Amino acid sequence: MTPAELQAKLTEFLSLPAETEWVEFKEAKDNKHFDDIGEYFSALSNEANLKGQPFGWLIFGVKDKSVPRSIVGSQYRSQRPHLDSLKEEIANHTSHRLTFEEIHEVSTPQGRVVMFQIPAALRGSPTSWKGHFYGRDHENLCPLNLHEIEQIRGQSQAFEPVIAATGVELQDVIDLLDTEAYFRLLKVRVPETQAKAVARLADDGLLCERDGRYDITNLGAILFARDLTRFGRLGRKSIRVIKYKGAGRTQTEREWKDPPSLMGYAANFEAAVSFINSQLPENEHVSEALRGEQRAYPNIAIRELVANALIHQDFSVTGAGPMVEIFSDRIEITNPGEPLVDTKRFIDMPPRSRNEKLAGLMRRLNICEERGSGIDKVITWIEVFQLPPPDFRAPPGSTVTLLFAPRKFAEMNKVERVRACYQHCVLCWVENKVMTNTTLRGRFGIAEENYSMASRVIRDTLEEGLIKKENAASISKRDARYMPFWS
Repeated sequence: MTPAELQAKLTEFLSLPAETEWVEFKEAKDNKHFDDIGEYFSALSNEANLKGQPFGWLIFGVKDKSVPRSIVGSQYRSQRPHLDSLKEEIANHTSHRLTFEEIHEVSTPQGRVVMFQIPAALRGSPTSWKGHFYGRDHENLCPLNLHEIEQIRGQSQAFEPVIAATGVELQDVIDLLDTEAYFRLLKVRVPETQAKAVARLADDGLLCERDGRYDITNLGAILFARDLTRFGRLGRKSIRVIKYKGAGRTQTEREWKDPPSLMGYAANFEAAVSFINSQLPENEHVSEALRGEQRAYPNIAIRELVANALIHQDFSVTGAGPMVEIFSDRIEITNPGEPLVDTKRFIDMPPRSRNEKLAGLMRRLNICEERGSGIDKVITWIEVFQLPPPDFRAPPGSTVTLLFAPRKFAEMNKVERVRACYQHCVLCWVENKVMTNTTLRGRFGIAEENYSMASRVIRDTLEEGLIKKENAASISKRDARYMPFWS
């Protein structure tokens, strides 16, 4: 914007009869707490989306309670480089790494005004700050209510009902889709005729009849295609499984290219999990607690995390699909699209999916956990195997889960120990228990006489702000009880 345009915009905002949900004035004569700015960024971004505005505005240097409003000037980050650095600082804590479109400085006779131009939340994805969604209740900052969250999330076009193939003859439906897999996974008898079988698929939204022919939906193709490459861009959404030599990506040892690799997710899920397990090392220390498990990673963790990657991916991201990469020291499971839930809340919060019909049908097909994400079950088995804690990451445009090969407590670094402590604390909370020094020692396999080692991990996790004492006044460390920071 030119200086004249900025002056006009400022005059327009000053003339508003009251603060709107997408414009906020602050005196901010000098310092302003960083978290306050982040919370307003989230709130104004979401409100701009809901009110159909391209931007929200946070304006410093204006006395917000006066009528009419008066400019008082602000010295907030008066050095331009210091002001510009706020863009990256904000992006580090927002969903999709959203940050200011621009930070404008306007000189007036009454003093300097800083105008933060905030992009509206992306369609279908409310803007969060440090994992929380904020909004406005008239002029007051508050959590974004559930109705407004759902209102924004409902803006994106659902993937499942879009037509992937149109005007298909009955016999061609059978050639394109593995209809037998549908009935096998549901554990129901296959109907006597192809027409009846196809009608049953139509009941589940996998296709629809039109003038004696059939339109196959994305849902039908992505789950039961015999070959996804026959459905255009869906061919790039097949599961890729790659095993590398060593801990880097320089040498590929093997890639899953068996015929099932191009099939739909439901039709090839068992084959994919079987191939992944066949590439994993043996567990060198099989204990009775592992109940016959021989691999270095629990099978149930592989199943749940692969299923999550399929279900929660963002299908609007073209040219990328779910991928499983196997290294000598870890497994990385990646899917397109940033998570709709803060990664720190994966264990306890009900899962949010962009693809609810896909998720629902995959649960009915017994491909993934019936009651939710299954992440709590993943953590449970990671603890049984006494593996390092999984790491859930949300780099721009994707979600990545890392599972790590067996390492003893002494070989874990401080970050891993703290993450394991937090995850254990959340798991206890989910199971209506509380974490103690004793339960944490059990998680790490620490002997009772070495309870101080567990105490040190608890202290570090407290300092990170990830857990808190159930009774803040308690002095005893050995008998203290702990809860997640958000409980």
